Amino acid sequence: MKQLIDVEELAQYLKLRKQTIYNWLNQRKITGIKIGGVWRFDKREIDKWLKSQSRDAKPLGDS
Repeated sequence: MKQLIDVEELAQYLKLRKQTIYNWLNQRKITGIKIGGVWRFDKREIDKWLKSQSRDAKPLGDS
């Protein structure tokens, strides 16, 4: 079952401002569902998106 969170909960989860979440929605960086005029996000989808954004670190000493 999907765990839906709202903009405020997502902002707290990611430690960002709500405006950043709205900006990412407009830029289509993240996806959401609008229910009754309120944006909702599937937490599992957000977690998948976060993993896809991670980068591997270079080993020390590599240029």
